[in-house]
Amino acid sequence: MNTQLRPALTLFVLLSLVTGLAYPLVVTGIAQTLFPHAANGSLIVENGGPIGSALTGQAFTDPGHFWSRPSATAPAPYNAANSGGSNLAPTAPALVDAVKARIDALRAADPGNLAPVPVDLVTASASGLDPHISRAAADYQLARVARVRGLPVEKVKALIDQHTEGRWLGFLGEPRVNVLALNLALERATIKGR
Repeated sequence: MNTQLRPALTLFVLLSLVTGLAYPLVVTGIAQTLFPHAANGSLIVENGGPIGSALTGQAFTDPGHFWSRPSATAPAPYNAANSGGSNLAPTAPALVDAVKARIDALRAADPGNLAPVPVDLVTASASGLDPHISRAAADYQLARVARVRGLPVEKVKALIDQHTEGRWLGFLGEPRVNVLALNLALERATIKGR
């Protein structure tokens, strides 16, 4: 019995030290050295404190802000501890009702906008945490945000242009806009415009 127990305990302690202590310390050290911003959550800092992450969406409902893609996380939107989609089928009555309610909210916030509503403004992503919207979703909201903010449409469009991220490696994915970064730039532009 002792001939089996001693090697098993030795191996357990050794592997615990390597995989539970040494490996995480080495990986964390490399990440902090080479990619400190990403290793610390890609936090966006304003006035000396973090206000969000470039990797996690936030709920914006004020008509003077660009709205994010809806989140299906529970118990609150954009809850990173409970990432996931709604798991509703495309024909599920609950999903259809949720999409209709989101379209109604967008139409109520901008009654004069008769353009088709981009799908990413009314459907949640698979993770429920998506910080980006499509360029079409940003353009859809352009007139409303400019009007509410009292800014020229051209100025707000220029902000969208500045915050549009291209395709990854030039051909993967679609152009997208980080909503938090765009809304922060919008806040700065509004303050300067006063």
